[in-house]
Amino acid sequence: MPVDLWHLKERGPNDERLKSKRHGQGKRWRGIAVGPSGETVTRAFERKEDAKDWEAEQRAGVAPAPVVRRADRTTTFRVYGDRWRLAREIGWVVETRRRTESNLRNHLYPAFGDLPIDSITTTTVLEWLTRRLGAETPQSSLRLYFELFDAVMAAAVADKVISENPCDNIRLSQILRGLSRAPKWVPDEKQVVRLFDVVPERYHALLLLGAAQGCRISEALGLEDSLRCIEPERGELHVVQQLRYSPQHYGGFYMAPPKSGSSGTVDLDQVVADAIARHIKDWPPVEIELPDITTGREIARTARLIFTTVHGNPFTDRTWSAEWIKWRRKAGWPEDPNHSGFHALRHYFATTLIAHHADPKDVQRALRHKGLQITLETYVHWWPRAERVKGLIGAHLQRALGARAGG
Repeated sequence: MPVDLWHLKERGPNDERLKSKRHGQGKRWRGIAVGPSGETVTRAFERKEDAKDWEAEQRAGVAPAPVVRRADRTTTFRVYGDRWRLAREIGWVVETRRRTESNLRNHLYPAFGDLPIDSITTTTVLEWLTRRLGAETPQSSLRLYFELFDAVMAAAVADKVISENPCDNIRLSQILRGLSRAPKWVPDEKQVVRLFDVVPERYHALLLLGAAQGCRISEALGLEDSLRCIEPERGELHVVQQLRYSPQHYGGFYMAPPKSGSSGTVDLDQVVADAIARHIKDWPPVEIELPDITTGREIARTARLIFTTVHGNPFTDRTWSAEWIKWRRKAGWPEDPNHSGFHALRHYFATTLIAHHADPKDVQRALRHKGLQITLETYVHWWPRAERVKGLIGAHLQRALGARAGG
């Protein structure tokens, strides 16, 4: 979504647009996209429509990409891997030659050998890592295999056999360190439905913000009936704040920025938009005077909170936990509060996207993770395991040779 350079993201006390220092100077709209090598690219435009069209072209891959020789597009990883090894053996000691050939043959070729090298994506590599981690491959060995694979793919980029290295977005050391980051339990669809069955309808829209938008509980409770947070006509949800409670520092409730690096605008699911609209009609927002520190300085303002208790008060951590424990138990969720809290709905959201083959970068953007690596570390075990096609090249050649003989 293009960025308006003439106005600030935050709004004034009366929900008015605030002018930036650049207002009226230069081009107004900045398009933001991800380039072919995974880097962020930007471009300024006079008109928002032009910025949106440019972003769409970038997403569709219309932008120029590195040239890959046509003859190399069907080269398999095995063929290139053997070329790579033989071209470098002369400088290796005997033990390195033996170990490299053995690791390629026993650990990389069974997974990637028959695949066209330019068809191997980041997700393909993650699937392989998932299988090896699931098979309890020692971390030291997995690191050795991955580094070898990375070296071969980096050489293929240099040789212009492929346009980019699928390992560039993967930091194995961080993944191995971050295995504890992976959720210990994620509810399935039936378990989420059971939760909806036991939670009062008053809070169904709140559950949807977790299960269908990936919001954290403090972000959902901080949602306001304001264009600052939600724009149904544009299909946008602005996650710019979270509701916090600190009597010692702010005298009670206050608005703070979301978890570091996770502010952002995401697509608003129409089902969620409709649920919020019904909720606002049945349970009108409650106006609360509170401090707001989302801009870096404290200001007092009125917030129109969408979700409150049955008594019209904001939820504290304690009051929310008391309700959640009752609902969780009725739904038959695990008793462990560290793994079956509201955050489990965010994990359900993420793993459902992954199960439906969403691109890793799209999952990262939907979750508003600061970097792709956090997403990969957290959900490495959930990337789908596609069944590897065997004998593809031989069958293709057999048909071609048969057609020639028949002709």
